This record gives sequence, C-alpha cells and structure tokens, in this order.
Amino acid sequence: MNVASMTINPSLDTARADFPILNQEVAGKPLVYLDNAATTQKPKAVLEAMQHYYLWDNANVHRGVHTLSQRATMAFDEARLKVQRFINAKLPEEIIFVRGTTEAINLVAQTMGKRLVPGDEVVISALEHHANIVPWQMLREERGIVLRVLPIDDTGQVCLDQLPALLGQRTRLVAVGHVSNALGTVVPVKTIIEMAHSQGIPVLVDGAQAIPHLPVDVQGLDCDFYAFSGHKAYGPTGIGALYGKKTWLESLPPWQGGGDMIRSVSFEKTTYSEPPAKFEAGTPHIAGAIGMGVALDYLETMGMAAIAAHDEMLCRYAADRLAEVPGLRLIGTAADKSAVVSFVMEGVHSHDIGTILNSEGVAVRAGHHCAMPVMERFCVAATTRASFGLYNTMADVDALVVALGKVRHLFR
Repeated sequence: MNVASMTINPSLDTARADFPILNQEVAGKPLVYLDNAATTQKPKAVLEAMQHYYLWDNANVHRGVHTLSQRATMAFDEARLKVQRFINAKLPEEIIFVRGTTEAINLVAQTMGKRLVPGDEVVISALEHHANIVPWQMLREERGIVLRVLPIDDTGQVCLDQLPALLGQRTRLVAVGHVSNALGTVVPVKTIIEMAHSQGIPVLVDGAQAIPHLPVDVQGLDCDFYAFSGHKAYGPTGIGALYGKKTWLESLPPWQGGGDMIRSVSFEKTTYSEPPAKFEAGTPHIAGAIGMGVALDYLETMGMAAIAAHDEMLCRYAADRLAEVPGLRLIGTAADKSAVVSFVMEGVHSHDIGTILNSEGVAVRAGHHCAMPVMERFCVAATTRASFGLYNTMADVDALVVALGKVRHLFR
C-alpha cells in the first residue's frame, strides 16, 4: 500500500485534517495538543497502512513461500528502504529496526561495551535524556569505564569549547542528543562529530527529537550511529531505527540471540547473519515498521525544510507570547532551538499548571522530562513543557497563553 494512494493534505496549512484524534474536545474545549516531544499523533495514512497489513497481509516475514508472507516481507523490506532514504544512509543494511531510541542506544552500549576495559571513557553532554545516560552508567558499573560530561551554559547550549579537554586517548565514544527533549536546544552535532573524528573517536547521535523537525543526513553529518523512534515522528509506538556505518555493524557482536539472526545453528556452534539481520533476533514489529515507513513518507510529502521553518516560527512566537505572562520564566533560551518551550511559574508547581491547562483543553507535559540533570542545572525540580508538531498553529500558542491566565487567576 503506497502512501500516495492515501488521503494526505500536501500542505502544513491543512495538515490538521489528516489527524482524526485532534478533532475532539477535552473538558468541553477544543483539544490543543502540545505534548509532541512525548509522542506525536498519527495521520490517517499511517493508521490505514497498519490496518491494511493486519487485514490483508498478516504473516511473518522472511523465508515464507506463501503469498501473504511474501507481501508482508515486501512491505517490511520497503520500510527499511524508506528509512534509508529519509536519513540518507548509504546502504539499507545500515538500518537496524529496534523498539525505539532507548533500545538503539542500549544496543550500541551493550555490543560496544564488550570491548571496553576499566579506564576507557565515554563522553556525553549534560543535556541528555536519561536514555543516553543510564546505559553508560550501567556500563560503568559493569566494566569500570569512566563517564565524562560536557557541561551546558545558562542558555541550555553545550559548552563546545570545553569538549577538547574531555577527548583523550582513552575516549572510546561520544554520545550526544541532536535536539534536547527538555529545552529544545539544537546541538551542533556536526561540529562535535568533526572534533571527535579528528581523534579517531566514533559518535552516536540520539536523534529522537530531531527526526520529526529537522532534515537529517547521516552521511552529511558523518556520524557513526544515529538513533530515533517512530512514535516521535508521527509513526507508531514500539518501533524505531538505529543507523550504523556498515563497518561498525560488521565489527560489533550480536546483541540478542534467536531466530532470524543466524546463518547456521548446531549444538556445537552458531554462525551469524550479516547486518541488519545480525541485530534483529525474533519476529519484528512488522506493522510498526510499515507504519513508520509511511510516517516518514508523510514527512517527506510535507517537506522537512518547511517543517523546520514552521517549528522554528512557532517556537519563537511561543517564547515571545510567554514572555508576556507575569511570573513566568523560560528555561532554555539557546539561540538555536526547535519546537520546545519549557517554563516555570512563580509559586505554582508544574503539575498544577498541567492540570489546570488540561481543564482548558490544553495538553502539555509537566515534570523532569527524563532529563533530571538538566533540571538540576537550572535549579528547578520540574518544568512545564509545550512542544509543537506540524499540525500546531499560532492559535494553539494563543490558547496556551489564555489558559495560563487561568493559572495566574487561581494562584494569584
């Protein structure tokens, strides 16, 4: 089933019509969905593609000779090609299907980690989501590695000038987020990659928050690994992708053992398949891969450059409007931001803000956003986060500001 055969409005101005879930009321008010950094809504094209698979093509992929299995395999393999094209990977076998960004990072940590010895170092930044902190801490406990952290400044941007001091002869990997989920900061990952590569150090990029907002070219970035999740990019949950340069994927050991990742098995010895199969043990999330592929088609139809400009415009407009709210303070004011505004209000807990906004039909996220070190850096326990998608408008930002007026009234 081709995305071109489905109902798509090829314009951001009319995209909202592609998302049925947005056409509802919450607490008697039209839904204003501003929690896209947690998960995006799904266009009809994605839902139709997944339904089509389950209605007509439901079968396991690979090795099946019957018609349903062949159709399922074709759709599954096509989804890999769509991911390859979307991020401009050189080869389809450089794309590994995983459950999401978290699993992708853990895959790299646990396979590469088998080579590390006590004293080896991994560099991350102080902006990271817990998914790009905890796996390396676990590796520190298991292997005795050293975790070094690139600090951030008062705007929420990484202190790039301090990176050279963190890179040394024992540095085995740099792992950084492309866009901060907590602040929206766009990290200069290309510069970081160039600095690391100048010393022969590979780089993993957490692209969960970048993929739905920015054009991503892994060959242009020259990153060694790039991870992202389908559900952040208008696709289904439980599916994502890890890009890895072919040379890295060939050199790393398998992660999990089971069916579909082997070449031959005997009780004496098992030999493994080449990537990507080597890292995809067991039955994959077939419908999820198909749905993610259609979601990426959808983004391409809209145009990533247009989406990036739209998100930047909304982010700037929101920052300007929120600055008008008395007692409100923005957290994260980097010059280069995408699709996220985080803030605190004097005398009001973020959870109370989120609850009151919900009573006005406005959905936001309240808490530490799985980025507790970021909260600690700005001396706050939590923030309220409004995050934008391609279907959001300036009217949604205006509705947020009006709803915050109710918060001020109740807590005046």
